[in-house]
Amino acid sequence: RLVESGGRSVHPGGSLRLSCETFGFELLSYSITWFRQAPRKDREGIACIVGVDRSVKYADSVQDRFKISIDYGLHMVYLDMDNLSTEDMGTYFCARSPRFGLCGFSPSRYGLWGQGTEVTISS
Repeated sequence: RLVESGGRSVHPGGSLRLSCETFGFELLSYSITWFRQAPRKDREGIACIVGVDRSVKYADSVQDRFKISIDYGLHMVYLDMDNLSTEDMGTYFCARSPRFGLCGFSPSRYGLWGQGTEVTISS
């Protein structure tokens, strides 16, 4: 399973780290993707990391502001977010690819999801 944490309310321009704790599988064999979903919008893939080689992929909307990373020893995947705006508000989910799957932002590829963590941007 996957368990997200770290979501909270921050000011515009602020930073936040989200965590995705993984249980029951080896990160080396999978890719992990962060998705987000704003109210009344589709779920959007924003950052992905391939477990075997740490290669990453970002959506244009977060490129140069967000960073995804992995800690194999702690079984964690992190999403560091900088310069946050109201456009970044929503529920953030992490999801696991099929075994040996590469990065992709289509939600239908992912069979294992966390419960989500809420990010609010408010002045």
